[in-house]
Amino acid sequence: MADWQSLDPEAAREAEKYENPIPSRELILKHLADRGSPANREQLVEEFGLTTEDQLEALRRRLRAMERDAQLIYTRRGTYAPVDKLDLILGRISGHRDGFGFLIPDDGSDDLFMSPGQMRLVFDGDRALARVSGLDRRGRREGMIVEVVTRAHESIVGRYYEEGGIGFVVADNPKIQQEVLVTPGRNAGAKVGQFVEVKITHWPTPRFQPQGDVMEVVGNYMAPGMEIDVALRTYDIPHVWPEAVLKEAAKLKPEVEEKDKEKRIDLRHLPFVTIDGEDARDFDDAVYCEAKPGKLRLFSGGWKLYVAIADVSSYVKIGSALDNESQVRGNSVYFPERVIPMLPEQLSNGLCSLNPHVDRLAMVCEMTISKTGEMTDYQFYEAVIHSQARLTYNKVSTILEQPKTSEAKQLRGEYAGVVPHLKQLYALYKVLLGARHIRGAIDFETMETRIIFGSGRKIAEITPTVRNDAHKLIEECMLAANVATAEFLKKHEIPALYRVHAGPPPERLEKLRAFLGELGLSLHKGKDGPSPKDYQALLATIKDRPDFHLIQTVMLRSLSQAVYSADNQGHFGLNYDAYTHFTSPIRRYPDLLTHRAIRSVIHSKQNTPHVKRAGAMTIAKARIYPYDEAVLEQLGEQCSMNERRADEATRDVVNWLKCEFMKDRVGESFPGVITAVTGFGLFVELTDIYVEGLVHVTALPGDYYHFDPVHHRLAGERTGRSFRLGDTVEVRVMRVDLDERKIDFEMAEKTISAPIGRKKRTAGVDVPAAKPVPEPAAAKTGRRTAADKKSAEAYRPSDAAAKNAELRKSREMKQALLSEAKSGGKAPSAGKSGKSTSDKATDKPAKPSKHRKGPPKAGSAPAAKNGGVRKPKAKS
Repeated sequence: MADWQSLDPEAAREAEKYENPIPSRELILKHLADRGSPANREQLVEEFGLTTEDQLEALRRRLRAMERDAQLIYTRRGTYAPVDKLDLILGRISGHRDGFGFLIPDDGSDDLFMSPGQMRLVFDGDRALARVSGLDRRGRREGMIVEVVTRAHESIVGRYYEEGGIGFVVADNPKIQQEVLVTPGRNAGAKVGQFVEVKITHWPTPRFQPQGDVMEVVGNYMAPGMEIDVALRTYDIPHVWPEAVLKEAAKLKPEVEEKDKEKRIDLRHLPFVTIDGEDARDFDDAVYCEAKPGKLRLFSGGWKLYVAIADVSSYVKIGSALDNESQVRGNSVYFPERVIPMLPEQLSNGLCSLNPHVDRLAMVCEMTISKTGEMTDYQFYEAVIHSQARLTYNKVSTILEQPKTSEAKQLRGEYAGVVPHLKQLYALYKVLLGARHIRGAIDFETMETRIIFGSGRKIAEITPTVRNDAHKLIEECMLAANVATAEFLKKHEIPALYRVHAGPPPERLEKLRAFLGELGLSLHKGKDGPSPKDYQALLATIKDRPDFHLIQTVMLRSLSQAVYSADNQGHFGLNYDAYTHFTSPIRRYPDLLTHRAIRSVIHSKQNTPHVKRAGAMTIAKARIYPYDEAVLEQLGEQCSMNERRADEATRDVVNWLKCEFMKDRVGESFPGVITAVTGFGLFVELTDIYVEGLVHVTALPGDYYHFDPVHHRLAGERTGRSFRLGDTVEVRVMRVDLDERKIDFEMAEKTISAPIGRKKRTAGVDVPAAKPVPEPAAAKTGRRTAADKKSAEAYRPSDAAAKNAELRKSREMKQALLSEAKSGGKAPSAGKSGKSTSDKATDKPAKPSKHRKGPPKAGSAPAAKNGGVRKPKAKS
């Protein structure tokens, strides 16, 4: 095909764009489709007749770009195949603790349901190609794995067990249901029940379970701090510094060198302060505010607000080991009483941190704000500052909100040099807050909690976090700086990462409107849907209602999740046309990228009123900011995923600790509030100790309960009793499962014996009952016909019995295969218990209480290549 140009419909376009043209994307796709089978790069080079080095490199880049754009799939065999022509769907696997899963397509189409049999071939997080194989019983598209493109996990963390002399690891991640067999002799001395990390050496196939070698014994099950050690490995959070990173960090001086202070704006005369939490160790931001005098009186001209941010980009150079590692980490991860920093401590707590009474390099955003809260001007520049005080939220709140107390008087004396400027900050904050309300930013009243530890890293108590005006003051200053940054990036047409918060998805909005309608409320219907102002107006309308928190929760859940993207789509929640992250480069990689974008303008020859230069030398943009939109979009996706990873890991750790906290309180009763309603039960948060657990639908008092998603309730079929989001109930702690990080409740006698009807959310105020809702059509909900009087969402004791029967059958099959392996292929019939005699004789810790719907753990198997044992799976 040396004459490929005559066959290429886009040959003229390619010749115009490139000195040494290569086949267009269109021709590559057609050629692969006509070929009928995937091809590797060498085959394509030969078949297209490409000869020069430039052409070979250009083809390599084009194939990679087509792979990135989901036009081609690069298989594990090193070949390329066109995605569309094969009717294949590329996406990410999301597992479920019950054994099934979903493939989430890259193209945004509906998810593919993956049966437990298909999920045995993959792990949660894997990227795979799948083909639609049909519809499941609920009418969802069901998929079949064609090819695993990339594996999300090279190793798995879990607890080590043995049965019949065969070691295996039960993954700690409940979304991974496969048990990993351990190669004989390669368990690293692990003891039964210990946490280990096992490296996968053989991936699962239709006939064999995954197999691996134990790399590390993480530790004993209940050891203090084990919850964090396990989470770090389960969620693949980098926590060990590579040697190259440590070497680079060690070369940095402990303090700012004089030569680094040159050619910067000197702001050391201004009394900057940092305001953070009591236990903060890294200080990203410092603030200073002064009033602008007016013509007629001392003050009428607004304010000058200076937000100084740690100049991390001066120390973390592009392409350095520090940069590469911080990009991989993406953000610092904050566990209870332990931080996994994005940067080594020499930087995060030392050289970059804006510690008090030392010179520090900073990137400053200087803003002029009018007396009505409007930003009228802004400038960015590199500076050197000298923080005058390390203040805490509580200290600042005492000074500003409780000025007449003896403590406030003492603090004013201690910080006399900065108190006048704190008062200016407070005055500015009140104006910015008023502007925020006029703008219509959504202001949800949410509550966060703090874990207080006692001895042995055990929870002593869980307390709500009080958010005072000092928190809000700093928040408004940071918002102003982030908005100025976004405007700067837009004005100078710099491709950058924005913090994007899209409006509510249509399906969630529809559910919200239906819910509000039943309460006699509505959300404005504009041409483009409700605005943030509409959300905020509704919150103001309902603020005095007894069911305020219920309605607010439903409103909050209707919104999308904020992400990082190179495509600026505004921030719905804050009601900004453009918003980015600039203020935390010590702990967030997107902020570091934003600093580099600003530096690229400061060190350019571009004439702009929005930067100050103190003789800053000109540096080629490629050395400071070599990113285009495509690269930034990839970085945005990676940073968004890392952010979610950190959230999931910290949530998992907190759930572990809360389970430990509650394990000795089984049988006790507590008041609580229903925080979520699902088809399988109610989530209840205990009012006094802020611990959440599940009341499974089978544990609800004698009735068949149907899930009503519109009203967020479970409704009894016969009694008319219902349990709804926001209801107050009393529950009893029934079971605590540390393996699953779950706490199970049951309704206490006080709740069961209460009169049937709508429960009160505030004493003395009744909330009217919602109108009855007709049964949805079977095709939409998966329910059976009305004649059957059954529902897929209604649970009965018989359901639990059927599930237990399945578990018993699975155990019997496992034991039969185990006996077969021991007897050389002759499987004796299982006894009543399904256990062999040898199993009864063993004295070992019990297996964790969670039941995996995966293949049996023991059975006959051919020898693996490395001499290990690979067990065949039971057919799905």
